[in-house]
Amino acid sequence: MEPQIAPDLGAANEFNAAALVAGLRTYFRSGTTADLSWRRQQLRQLRRMLSENEPRFLQALQRDLHKAPQEGFMTEVAALFGDIDHALKHLKKWARPRRASTPIVAQPAKSYLLPEPLGVVLIIGAWNYPLQLLLSPLVPAIAAGNCAVLKPSELAPATAALVAELLPRYLDNDAFACVEGAVPETTALLEQRWDHILYTGGGRVGRIVMTAAAKHLTPVTLELGGKSPCIVADDANIDVTARRIAWGKFTNAGQTCIAPDYLLCTSATAERLLPAIAKAATEMFGEDPSRSKDYGRIVNSHHAQRLADLLADGDVVFGGQVDVEQRYVAPTLLRNVSADAALMQEEIFGPLLPVVELDDFSKVEEFVNGREKPLALYVFTQDDATADRILARCSSGNACVNDCMMFMTAHDLPFGGVGSSGMGAYHGEHGFRTFSHFKAVMKRKNIFDLDLRYAPFNARKFRLLRLLR
Repeated sequence: MEPQIAPDLGAANEFNAAALVAGLRTYFRSGTTADLSWRRQQLRQLRRMLSENEPRFLQALQRDLHKAPQEGFMTEVAALFGDIDHALKHLKKWARPRRASTPIVAQPAKSYLLPEPLGVVLIIGAWNYPLQLLLSPLVPAIAAGNCAVLKPSELAPATAALVAELLPRYLDNDAFACVEGAVPETTALLEQRWDHILYTGGGRVGRIVMTAAAKHLTPVTLELGGKSPCIVADDANIDVTARRIAWGKFTNAGQTCIAPDYLLCTSATAERLLPAIAKAATEMFGEDPSRSKDYGRIVNSHHAQRLADLLADGDVVFGGQVDVEQRYVAPTLLRNVSADAALMQEEIFGPLLPVVELDDFSKVEEFVNGREKPLALYVFTQDDATADRILARCSSGNACVNDCMMFMTAHDLPFGGVGSSGMGAYHGEHGFRTFSHFKAVMKRKNIFDLDLRYAPFNARKFRLLRLLR
């Protein structure tokens, strides 16, 4: 996914990003955000904002991406409710000091890790889940006691405008801000010194964000993407597998960073699997998905045309209909796709699902490992040994056996990439850790001040040091 941010990080504009960040930093230094009661109140207010304005958020998602209200609730609003409730339930535990052992040479003393907020953070959201991917990182940022600036994607203008309107009504305006806009505003924000930047999007812009952050030695969390393989073994339950793959791939018209990007199976399995996926897609969206109220649209005509061009890279066996003006691309299955084709080189980010057919299933690991590490990896098999072998030998940011995307529902599982699919993670306590510094602390007593470490040294001190090492 590629929100359009210019590589010219020196561009000037009228937006006073420096003043905004300076004001937030002053407030952070007041110590207000360190108070757990303040953090809880802000989380409750965020939940209240979602609850009281749920119909408006669902309408905005429908305007931006033609998301059905139930899909919008399930994948965006409900997910945020879950994030907030989980944080409120566990905040006290997350924020308390963590004991650490103290060596005998430092006794009497106690050692511990003290979580402290980083400061002022920047969260750059994405257009494909414009509410969830913007506010989900905000939850742990608040829980950890930070101030934050949100930059929603300009490619989802209805959702961006609604967040910008509502956020100041519910959250502490001295601690949080939402900045609308496009290239100039994002460029100005990236020029500032932040204590952490979390960006969700594509690798090209991820490099721009990382370059900007490096100027200030700012740590980053990059949630990127890549080509997530969906491996289907010969023993997979075809009917269940097909339905779950169809759901994982065609939800949000395929515009999901963890959607299955391509199928990997033997030709014999493909013969059974592809008709079953086509059947599952038809059951969900009807014979003509363009008329379905439950099927989404591509974010803009540019991306719709990009997907239309990719159809030439294989033989369409299901779907393939495109209306660029209406931003419609049908759920589509393709065979006979070359491994060198553009369809297999770039993240598809749309409802096109190519299948790579192997003559020997044992080659799946070699195929996956010959490419960049994906954000997600899916394995469908009824044999635990097969699943465990693939999971052990193929690196990925996240993985799921016998389903797609469902690891996102587990708050105790971190969400993040590896290699070119991203760095860092969040969700649950892992998000709290991302937006915190765990300060190492040792408290010592003023008794038993042994002279072993002080000069002048001698043989007796040396012997004792060896015993106490």
